[in-house]
Amino acid sequence: MSSNIVWHNHKVTRAERATIKHQKPCLLWFTGLSGSGKSTIANALDVALHHRGYHTFLLDGDNVRHGLNKDLGFSDSDRVENIRRIGEVSKLFTDSGLIVLSAFISPFTSDRRMVRNLFPAGEFIEVFMDTPLATCEERDPKGLYQKARAGQIKHFTGIDSPYEAPERAEVCLDTSEMTVDDCVDSLIEYLLERGLILQNGKSA
Repeated sequence: MSSNIVWHNHKVTRAERATIKHQKPCLLWFTGLSGSGKSTIANALDVALHHRGYHTFLLDGDNVRHGLNKDLGFSDSDRVENIRRIGEVSKLFTDSGLIVLSAFISPFTSDRRMVRNLFPAGEFIEVFMDTPLATCEERDPKGLYQKARAGQIKHFTGIDSPYEAPERAEVCLDTSEMTVDDCVDSLIEYLLERGLILQNGKSA
């Protein structure tokens, strides 16, 4: 970083931006194998929170690679940079007072820890989609596992690139056993218990 770059303090604080929205910002970080249900559950939770009156934003792995991260591939180094950028963007969104949902494979523990360390204690919520590889591969909604098994895709997580499962995720969900509604109910319950949302909507 250049020594000529100086941080500029904003006159409207992070707390004031959250207060005007009457909510507590946080980041729900959905991690898991391709086909584990990250995007599906994140979208369903986004809808549920919207209906309760909360200001949210959903960042999805494929969507971000169409724009912000379209210059990145799937090598280990590109995956690290992909998550670094998303972590910084997520922090900007929570600084604006939003509840952010990020759905990314994010296979490396060190990368997820890096993002967690950007946030105040309690604001980073790791949601591990603990769906077995066999189930994910059977679903194969984008046909990616079939291509990976055929050698047409290299560095595919779960096949020829590792996935480091979280050891102490705040929430674990297995969509081979839980319905979409079950998963959303579990996440809503967690947010309620933590006081991040209120039973009747809109945190003070």
